[in-house]
Amino acid sequence: MDKHKIPALCALAWVMAAACSVSTATALEFDLEGLAAWQGRNVVQSPNDASGTRFSLESLTDSGPAWSGRLQLSGAINDRHEWRVLVAPLSVSGTGVTATPIRFEGAVFVPGTVAADYRFDSWRATWRWRWIDREDLKVKVGATAKIRDASVRLRQGGVSARKDNTGFVPLLHGAFERRLAPGWALEGDIDALAGGPGYAVDVGMRVSRDLSRDWQATAGARWLDGGADNDEVYAFASFTSVTLGVRWRPR
Repeated sequence: MDKHKIPALCALAWVMAAACSVSTATALEFDLEGLAAWQGRNVVQSPNDASGTRFSLESLTDSGPAWSGRLQLSGAINDRHEWRVLVAPLSVSGTGVTATPIRFEGAVFVPGTVAADYRFDSWRATWRWRWIDREDLKVKVGATAKIRDASVRLRQGGVSARKDNTGFVPLLHGAFERRLAPGWALEGDIDALAGGPGYAVDVGMRVSRDLSRDWQATAGARWLDGGADNDEVYAFASFTSVTLGVRWRPR
């Protein structure tokens, strides 16, 4: 494991353990979704100076769909406070043709066929407060600690180059659940923050349907967008997804 990932992973593990320890008396909620994601854009330059080429990674990997999943585990700390842990991997691979040379991480890829791999995995720990807590409407606000583990790799014949980018990102969090009819609800959530050299937005909307007392099925859409522009790297990507899921919520 990259030594730079260890402190961030330890911090997330500590938050998860602390959340679980204060919620032992409360039933946990499991939420699993499958996603089909399409790229809207994916632009990369590394290094972010005259020695690197800014190019469209999406043109090499194709627009999608890329298949991925999201797993959430959440619970209550007390009557108004909750915690949530989220694991959201995402990866895209493909082979495309570049008409111009690409200088990437010290390697030069000549015009022709180039294979590309893109990965953007996200681990998040959230604290949130139930601002509105009614039978027909729940609104929650809070903060999310996110660990971003991203990687871009290009390959052409015997030439290969890779850029890894792992770091901690603080985000603001919001969520709501609105009852539409008996057994039906409209739900939404967002983790987002803008400022400095970049921004991050992950927002979703879905409809849930009760299958039984403790089980619900969900279907919706999600939009992921963001990136950074700093001395080291220029990287901005967006993905639009459709989702299907199942949730276990003991009552």
